[in-house]
Amino acid sequence: MKTVWVNTADATPCSESEDLLVANCLVAAAEGDFTAYFDLGVAYSTGSHGIGCDLIEAHKWFNLAAVAGHEEAAICRAEISDDMTAREIAEAQRRAREWLAATSRKAA
Repeated sequence: MKTVWVNTADATPCSESEDLLVANCLVAAAEGDFTAYFDLGVAYSTGSHGIGCDLIEAHKWFNLAAVAGHEEAAICRAEISDDMTAREIAEAQRRAREWLAATSRKAA
């Protein structure tokens, strides 16, 4: 059986390499790589690499990268915030806190 990778934005097939790129970023992010945080923010904010555009997830990843010291992430976070409601930003911040809590538990 062959695995078919699907773009979550529009249910179109995407390449396995796109999916692997995101998977690799998630692994690196779980290890605290703030560049991976930024890359995930870019993917979610642009809807690239087989990921649908999701500003809440993008804000979460840009926020995590910015807190870790990635200067460009802070700029990107501010730019997408202009297109988000206060409720969406609060949700993104909640998800960022959850990510930090989950990854700190794994490290302990």
